[in-house]
Amino acid sequence: MAFERFKKFNIDNLIAKNPAEPRDTSRLMVLNRAAKTIENKIFRDLPQYLKAGDTVVINNSKVFPAKIFAKKTTGGKIEILLAKQLEDKFSWAVLLREYKPGTKLFFEDGLEGEIFGSTAQGEAVIKFNAQNILPYARKYGQMPLPPYIEKARARAGLPKAIESDREKYQTVYAQAEGSIAAPTAGFHFTRDLLNKIKAKGVNIVYITLHVGWGTFKPLRGEPRQHQMLAELAEVSQETAQIINETKTRGGRIVAVGTTSTRTLESFANAQGRVEAGLKWTDLFIYGDYKFKSIDALITNFHFPDSTPLCLACAFAGEDFIYNAYSQAVAQKYRFYSFGDSMLVL
Repeated sequence: MAFERFKKFNIDNLIAKNPAEPRDTSRLMVLNRAAKTIENKIFRDLPQYLKAGDTVVINNSKVFPAKIFAKKTTGGKIEILLAKQLEDKFSWAVLLREYKPGTKLFFEDGLEGEIFGSTAQGEAVIKFNAQNILPYARKYGQMPLPPYIEKARARAGLPKAIESDREKYQTVYAQAEGSIAAPTAGFHFTRDLLNKIKAKGVNIVYITLHVGWGTFKPLRGEPRQHQMLAELAEVSQETAQIINETKTRGGRIVAVGTTSTRTLESFANAQGRVEAGLKWTDLFIYGDYKFKSIDALITNFHFPDSTPLCLACAFAGEDFIYNAYSQAVAQKYRFYSFGDSMLVL
């Protein structure tokens, strides 16, 4: 199994229940791949590791309240995670704990649905009586927090979901609605920190990758056996131009998160030049993958059986990442989506 040794860490008490406040006071572990050194900093120290002429690439996808609730004919309550709207616009691929085709579902405000089988990826399919249910989700839905956050809150005697999650489970620069999971490496940025980075002569550009459940779909074996689910990604002409000019001038490309990294690598040619465009990408980065576009990575501390951990290990080396995780546990870093961060140079 992949990354078996990472599973030995006991981090139940280290799972962050909420983001740091202010966000840029989260801890930052700085890994230097060439020198094999590890430093312990605060995220607001990030500008000291950036140089004028570098470009920071951020995923501006916005999470929508994708967790909705319905009642069955029997009166039983059912929790639904909206995953992807299908071609007929009335139907959605959704995640359910268990389901039976033909089950009718009843929502607030007259919204109804019926379960119609499943997709090739194992999602249930619900056909609604309305073509656009996003307004309904925005009104009645909950933010799709990862289950481990809800469990960590429950262990601490806290509510699993709170109204402020709509703001907390979102980056400060989120703009393009479409994700069902947050690009969490960006949680640590504040508007003030972004302004300080710009004032240093560092470019900040945005890409969009709408995070689906494929990003957090766990590995069930070795990475080579895993199939990444496609997610919609976009790189604007302006972003591509700034990235390519940065590389031509010798500046560094600093990717904020694994979603930004996968997007850039999906749009980069063999020479590392990034092309603008919109496409579905199922790029899975692991093992000895040769990176074409990025020079540094900002990422959180991830689950052992996760594709983001595979990417981090591919970029920095599994042994080095394992050493960093060992130190993070010993020093009580906060883990996972709302947790602390690492910068890999």
